[in-house]
Amino acid sequence: MSVSQVRAASGVGFRSERGPVLIAVMLSTALVAIDATVIATAVPSVVTDLGGFAEFPWLFSVYLLAQAVTVPVYGKLADVFGRKPVMLAGIGLFLIGSVLCGVAWGMGALIAFRAVQGLGAGAVQPMSMTIVGDLYSLEERAKVQGYIASVWGISSVVGPTLGGVFSEYVSWRWIFFVNIPLCLVAAAMIGLRFTERVERRRPRIDYAGAGVLTIALTLLVLGLLEGGQAWAWASPQSIAVLGGGVVLLAVFVAIERRAADPVVPLRLLRQRLLVATSLVSACVGAVLLGLTSYVPTFVQDVLGTGPLVAGFALAALTLGWPISASQAGRLYLRIGIRSTALVGVAVVLVGSALLLLLDGSSSVLLVGGTAFVIGLGMGFTAAPTLIAAQSAVRWQERGVVTGLNMFARSAGSAIGIAVFGAVVNATLRGQDVGSDGVSPAALTTAVHHVFVGTVVLAGALLAAVLLMPRDRDRALSKP
Repeated sequence: MSVSQVRAASGVGFRSERGPVLIAVMLSTALVAIDATVIATAVPSVVTDLGGFAEFPWLFSVYLLAQAVTVPVYGKLADVFGRKPVMLAGIGLFLIGSVLCGVAWGMGALIAFRAVQGLGAGAVQPMSMTIVGDLYSLEERAKVQGYIASVWGISSVVGPTLGGVFSEYVSWRWIFFVNIPLCLVAAAMIGLRFTERVERRRPRIDYAGAGVLTIALTLLVLGLLEGGQAWAWASPQSIAVLGGGVVLLAVFVAIERRAADPVVPLRLLRQRLLVATSLVSACVGAVLLGLTSYVPTFVQDVLGTGPLVAGFALAALTLGWPISASQAGRLYLRIGIRSTALVGVAVVLVGSALLLLLDGSSSVLLVGGTAFVIGLGMGFTAAPTLIAAQSAVRWQERGVVTGLNMFARSAGSAIGIAVFGAVVNATLRGQDVGSDGVSPAALTTAVHHVFVGTVVLAGALLAAVLLMPRDRDRALSKP
């Protein structure tokens, strides 16, 4: 059955004709989402077993780095060879990386194998969104986005919980081994139930462009992740890494102008809608990383709760997201995508303003409620703008556009965490530090500055949405 035939099938849920593919996409997304957080609570056990305490932050950084920099290339490959082979290759890489992580004999090996996992995740995440864009009509996509968003919400709670349970009662290695059956089931369902019609043409792969782009993005994301931590921002290392990334990005642009079939068609970057939606995605990524990094810290160290309560406070953010994302379709079919996104931004602005009211006397319920409001706004903003970007191009470009949107979110996350980290460190250097570490008062001031930054980002998000074309038909004119 072709994509067009499947797309015509009625129903969106699991019992519909497309249900098995939707389940496979959600399962694949869960692999990526859970493994982004599952190792967090297992770090003490990993360090006890393998050593290398100083290197453990790389378990997170290398996964994010490998995932982020390969997304645009995978998007192009999907437009040339089809979504299915790229998705299966990504699941296969993720499976191999999981097995290798489970048998890692040292911290260096575990970091290297996490990179393999990241390479697989770099294919799975954009392919999930692209398959949804291919398989479902415009009217159905927002509801399906709600299903996908719910996976991220559940994974944000399940991931750390699984990590803690496996490390305490079994072995930290099982947080990777448990991926084996999940990968096999997802691959089998995609392989057997998803069929697409790919235009057969002789591929002209832009190897030079793909290689230069990957190296350039690696240097830029690495510089943003490690700046202010592994080295000072003004250090020769930082200047060399970030400067090298910028130079190679300029070389990439020169290569793409001459390429017969470029990895990233530069004309796409001249479309106002695609630029605007990418900026929206970057702002969303920055807000999410800022909140997920500092809300738990605030709840634990300022309000004096345990990590479990802090996790539930943050989970409210990912609870609001799928609720609004699942309803966004009804709204944008009535008032348009741009107007729907503006409604979402208005809600994000309200939630961000509420953050400024939080202090040492606030309740955990108030923190969770504020995060829930921001999550509601994100669901009305992120899902419709991605759908608008996918709908503005043909099938042959949808993979690239989805990949660019996903990369923009990763880049925004890296920039956001770098800037927020610099702000917090600068604030704490000017505050009193007690014998037990950073005092709650000092930390309250530092996190409050992060919340101010969140309000600024919400303003930038508003500007990005306003940059989108006003004409609803223009945004939704292409299938």
